[in-house]
Amino acid sequence: MRLWPYVRPVRARLFTAALVAVVASCTGLVIPLVLKWIVDGPVADRDPAGVWLGALYLLLLGIAEAVLFGVRRWLVARPLSHVEAEMRADLYRHLQRLPVAFHDRWASGQLLSRGTTDLMLLRMFLAFPLTFLLVNGVTILVGVVIMLVQDWTLGLVVLVPAVPVLWTCVVFEGRYARVARRAQDQVGDLTTLVEESVLGIRIIKGFGRHRSQARAFGALSARLRGTELHKARLLATIWGVIVTLPEAAIGAALVLGVVQVADRDLSAGTLVAFLSTALALRWPVESIGFLLAMSQEAATATERYFEAMDEAPEDAAAAPPRERGQADPATDAGLRFEGVRFRYPDADPGSPPLLDRVDLHIRPGESMALVGATGSGKTTLTALVPRLHEVTSGRITLNGVDITAMPREELREKVAVAFEEPTLFSTTVGENVLMGAPDGTGRAELDRALSIAQADFAHALPEGTATRVGEQGLSLSGGQRQRLALARAVVGRPEFLVLDDPLSALDVHTEAAVEAALRRVLADTTALIVAHRPSTVLLADRVALLSGGRIAAVGTHQELLRTNAEYAHLMSGEEDSR
Repeated sequence: MRLWPYVRPVRARLFTAALVAVVASCTGLVIPLVLKWIVDGPVADRDPAGVWLGALYLLLLGIAEAVLFGVRRWLVARPLSHVEAEMRADLYRHLQRLPVAFHDRWASGQLLSRGTTDLMLLRMFLAFPLTFLLVNGVTILVGVVIMLVQDWTLGLVVLVPAVPVLWTCVVFEGRYARVARRAQDQVGDLTTLVEESVLGIRIIKGFGRHRSQARAFGALSARLRGTELHKARLLATIWGVIVTLPEAAIGAALVLGVVQVADRDLSAGTLVAFLSTALALRWPVESIGFLLAMSQEAATATERYFEAMDEAPEDAAAAPPRERGQADPATDAGLRFEGVRFRYPDADPGSPPLLDRVDLHIRPGESMALVGATGSGKTTLTALVPRLHEVTSGRITLNGVDITAMPREELREKVAVAFEEPTLFSTTVGENVLMGAPDGTGRAELDRALSIAQADFAHALPEGTATRVGEQGLSLSGGQRQRLALARAVVGRPEFLVLDDPLSALDVHTEAAVEAALRRVLADTTALIVAHRPSTVLLADRVALLSGGRIAAVGTHQELLRTNAEYAHLMSGEEDSR
């Protein structure tokens, strides 16, 4: 039923295809009746012309059945590929709107398998099992009626296996559903390992870990193989029951029918028609096993698909602002943190928050360096500004406006970010940089951003800024990737700039050049900069020390060196490491 919104637009073609398939299948059941007429009529009367006429009827019925099944496939192919494409597009759009916390929890391979393998299973289910469970059910019902009309005693003999076959199907369905879910989850785990191995190939080769990775892959493959073999054993069991019992019943009906023909209680044509009908029902009956298997795999795929779709997305609209007093433009301008607390959603509710009552004010046009020990929460604090994470309590304002009162799209137009780990996409240099600018931004702004980030090396690439950088930008050095990420942050001339240690991968000379260019940008921008080195700290007007989840001190670099021992220790440690 959850698939119905996707199926509804193409329901007319699907229902028509099902009707055509029912007619085609029932057309096949007319063939035994023609055989009865041939045997009891032209064959018994030794009428060659009648035999040829009967053969013509059989040929026409066979052609009609084939054409009808061809029409059914034509009816479903295009609409079902559209259904699959729509579901895949909806999943992709939804994943873009899910919060960062969701992506932190979920393995990417599990999401990939839901968008590829699972949707393929759903399309196959809609194209084949969904239709043929109905078609075969109708065919079996019509065939049983025909056999009972031909001879009710033989019909009852053939119906004897119905009860054990139905019981086997019920038991099989429950067991197969559990194994199918396990197999699809294991496919997701295997996909995750392959993806991580491809993206981390330099680490694997650099540390000579290819054998251990191969062993890990082999172990996951063996688990998946074992699960697939379990599925095969279940399918073999139900197949054995579904094939053996009806075949035995048909054999018994054959013996009993021959005896009746010998005793002249039954005509030879009726026995031929009865057995032909029974044999025509072999496929509908025997297909029940794998149709149920495919249906269970589709049910599991549907469950897995909607597990991701049911996750609550980020609300694109503005949320109701938190209660506070009257805003004062003189004191609220710029970027302000007010009593901000943050605890990760999956953290123990009784554990202390990572950030606890953070109060910080960055005045308009001011740049503030954020310094603290490793693990103190600096990166997390910067992620709160563009609402990559939501504050647990307290609030953050931009020019006096609570960021939760802004639509995320508007907020992220005002705030640009550059992360410590630069991420590039498999597209051109220019497209990667212009991702941080409004649509329609021209070449001049691209060149300006590259100049500020000292990323003019892009012009020397084989195709200039039209050069594709490859997956994750691994064809570039770490410093080059970081400079492009910085260019992406400044290209849109943002009102607020959040930089997470933006110069960590640069050499001393490039760092000095970037700092000189950044000073011009920061003069007109309100900026929060995570800093680990004194050279980066000196870019800022003031420095905030984050310690114990709180802002422990605020001042200029020189003031904090003189008055705060923890800050002096952090800075001296950085200088020693350099």
